[in-house]
Amino acid sequence: MNKSDVRSRIERTGIIPAIRFLSADDAMFAVDAVAHSGIPIAEITLTIPGALGLISKLAARDPELVVGAGTVTDLESAQRSVDAGARFLTSPGIDLSVVEFAVKHEIVVFPGALTPSEVMSASKAGADFVKIFPCAPLGGPSYIKALEGPFPNVRLIAAGGVNQQTASDFIRAGAAAVGIGRELVPPEAVARRQCDWIEELAHRFLHIVEQARALSNGG
Repeated sequence: MNKSDVRSRIERTGIIPAIRFLSADDAMFAVDAVAHSGIPIAEITLTIPGALGLISKLAARDPELVVGAGTVTDLESAQRSVDAGARFLTSPGIDLSVVEFAVKHEIVVFPGALTPSEVMSASKAGADFVKIFPCAPLGGPSYIKALEGPFPNVRLIAAGGVNQQTASDFIRAGAAAVGIGRELVPPEAVARRQCDWIEELAHRFLHIVEQARALSNGG
């Protein structure tokens, strides 16, 4: 799976599950539950103990799973994540060295940004997407809509404050995808190993994204 394939998978699915737990076992369960529900994408945050080992295991076990590294805040972390098998890199903010590294090595990258200046910097550096984070405090969908005006060619990902009530609004406002954490993989569901709970949420979010896109396209 090359860079173009990964980018297309993210755009087509429209959902990036943010996997952030206190153990690799919990994270593995969450990834499996989401993937089996039709979302073959997983952002493994580097805050998880043993995150790099988990990325390596997932990448080797399932070539069709788009596994990436989240909370990548420096060049060393980016290099180690890619060496482990990460197919995309994302972070809560911008480190241009990480973006430049990803561009050089043909890895999908979407740094976090908040202001128009940060969006512009990320885009100019070659980011595939720009993750607007945290999106909710600045107006949520209305902020995404405001950024769409001056940046019509920048693919925005909304993260922070995305739930079943707001996901449709984010997509209709122009977001190419949404990043979702505990609203998709509730810690209680993971602790209880309730796969059905997570699968139900995954199906709901996939349906929400599909319907929102249809409405945006006049369907």
